[in-house]
Amino acid sequence: QVRLVESGGGSVQAGGSLRLSCAGSGIIFSWNAMDWYRQAPGKQRDLVAYIMPDGRTWYTASVKGRFTISRDNAANTLYLQMNSTKPEDTAVYYCRTYDNSDYWGQGTQGTVSA
Repeated sequence: QVRLVESGGGSVQAGGSLRLSCAGSGIIFSWNAMDWYRQAPGKQRDLVAYIMPDGRTWYTASVKGRFTISRDNAANTLYLQMNSTKPEDTAVYYCRTYDNSDYWGQGTQGTVSA
């Protein structure tokens, strides 16, 4: 059974940093693309970044240069380092992967105050 569990959310002031983690079980991270999504109140869930099995990464324009996606294959853990945060980064952050089925974590709240 695949399980994804996010952690590391919290509250910071604008310009501060957050580091989100997504621990996985029942799936081998290194074999799959891994995504971070976020959903702000009243808005749709949007893709923030992904990392491919070969290490290639992609970022949505609004976070490029500020966020870094990475993973520790040995620990089966995905990370999102959020630097130079802005109030518009406030959202629930979800990790997601696909391996014959779509798998999501439960989400972790990140709040950035002005």
